[in-house]
Amino acid sequence: VQLQASGGGLVQAGGYLRLSCAASGRTFSSYTMGWFRQAPGKEREFVAAISWSGGRTHYADSVKGRFTVSRDNAKKIAYLQMNNLKPEDTAVYYCAADEDSIHLSTRDTVYDYWGQGTKVTVSS
Repeated sequence: VQLQASGGGLVQAGGYLRLSCAASGRTFSSYTMGWFRQAPGKEREFVAAISWSGGRTHYADSVKGRFTVSRDNAKKIAYLQMNNLKPEDTAVYYCAADEDSIHLSTRDTVYDYWGQGTKVTVSS
């Protein structure tokens, strides 16, 4: 499967953005989808994950209550709605797909396919 992330940009603190991850291939609906981010000079970190059906989600503590992950299997798109953005959310955001449809992993090494990343900059 190929993934294409989009929706990043420059936003003021307190603002919002919605990232999209469009997938190609026929098996999107069977994958766990994850979102990760990498800030300058830092390691890539887990942000959120959603099960194949959308029925289960998991978030990093740093974004819980502000970010919402969702998916539309018919359109083959995963979303990350980011509200009340903070300067520390500034990073390149990546979507990823995991063929394991059972677990919602927070480890980036588990994911099988990656998008190219979309940059989010939050100004103070």
